[in-house]
Amino acid sequence: MTDAYDPLDFEFEEPIRISPSVPKKKKKVIGLDDLLEDHEKEQKRINERKSKRQKIKNTSDSEEDEDAREKELSKCVDKCQKEMDQINDDDEMPLWGIQVFGDQKIFPALEYPEPRSFILQSIVNNKLNSLVELTIEKGEPFLEGLLVDGWLLKLIFTQGRVEKSISTWIFNLMLYSSKEWLRKAACEFWCSILSPEANSSGIKIDWLPSYSDLKRALGIYGYLLDSPSKLSSDIDMIHADSDTAGPPQNIRCWIKYVAACCQVRNMHVIFSTLEAEDFLGVIISLFLDRQLLCLSMILHACMYSVISFFKDEEWHDSCERVAKSLCCRLPGDINCLRTVESISGSNGRSKHLRSAVAKQFLIRCLNEKECDAEDILRMLISINVKDKNCDLSKMYIYLGLAENWLLFDPTLKDNAKIHEMWRSCLRNCSCGIAITDLRSYASKVRSKASYLLQGMANK
Repeated sequence: MTDAYDPLDFEFEEPIRISPSVPKKKKKVIGLDDLLEDHEKEQKRINERKSKRQKIKNTSDSEEDEDAREKELSKCVDKCQKEMDQINDDDEMPLWGIQVFGDQKIFPALEYPEPRSFILQSIVNNKLNSLVELTIEKGEPFLEGLLVDGWLLKLIFTQGRVEKSISTWIFNLMLYSSKEWLRKAACEFWCSILSPEANSSGIKIDWLPSYSDLKRALGIYGYLLDSPSKLSSDIDMIHADSDTAGPPQNIRCWIKYVAACCQVRNMHVIFSTLEAEDFLGVIISLFLDRQLLCLSMILHACMYSVISFFKDEEWHDSCERVAKSLCCRLPGDINCLRTVESISGSNGRSKHLRSAVAKQFLIRCLNEKECDAEDILRMLISINVKDKNCDLSKMYIYLGLAENWLLFDPTLKDNAKIHEMWRSCLRNCSCGIAITDLRSYASKVRSKASYLLQGMANK
């Protein structure tokens, strides 16, 4: 029997947990405001989708429009580039240069000195000849060796005389030999024989090559500018395909010999005044052959020698004749500027010749006969450079010729009227041609005139 105070069984059991009752969710009453709000949200989503589609479409259309615009711009750029290239091509100055030498003729045979030559006889009969056993028949190679080594010149100085057979043989070697070492040795021989040292030694020269001998050599070389049928307008830069066309290698020796002859006028009368004038024109014309650019130094040296050939009382008339001769021989295009510029030098005669040649070419280009300085400048001033039909390429050449003529003419140095007329001509060209003028040579003429005008202002 349990104690009355013991706990009851149910007191040891866990209490039953009773979850609270979940209140029933009340159904929300949807009103008109809610419907309106939902409608607005849906409409907003629809509008956003439409906006996105429109943006995509606009982007696509924009890219297509941009591509079209790029193509159109590219076409415009290409068109402008072509036009600018055409303008640049038109502004390119043509190359100077003409064909001075045509086909060469057959060179004459080189004749060996006659057996009776004193030089040969003295060598053959010398006691030392027993060592080398030299004969007249074998003498040519031996004599060539003496020439090349310089011993022949020493024998001449010792003997005090140059025989005709030796002179002609060495002269022909110089102008017609195909062997460079023989040409060079022969040329050095002649330059030494004509030197002041040889003349002070009293060496007698039995035969000196004349003007006709040198002109004959030019004809054999194929020189074109002496032919009456070959007008300057017919001469071009195109060389024939023939192997014999163009300047021969011997022209170098020809130039050096002419220079040597002009330096000994006081000792040997080789050329007359008119013959020297002709050779001066020939030398200047050689500057126009681009194949002779490598000979510029010896051409300039020869030109100075021929210019110094003339006596003071002869020079003025000779200078005018040379200028007129060059004007008739050579074309009146860009080559006339090259001709004038090739006459360089700081001495008075070179400047005078340069001015005279420039004046004669300018008169010819203006299609005028002999006229004075004022007449020439009036014609230049009367040229309307604004006229679309004005040939500005010719105007560019006129400015170059007039510049050289007025700059180096001593008689016009202090002529204020001439200088003012020249300024007026330059102002017409520098101010009359707009910077936007796209005509061929417009920029060149404007720039050259402005440069010359600025130079006059600085004086």
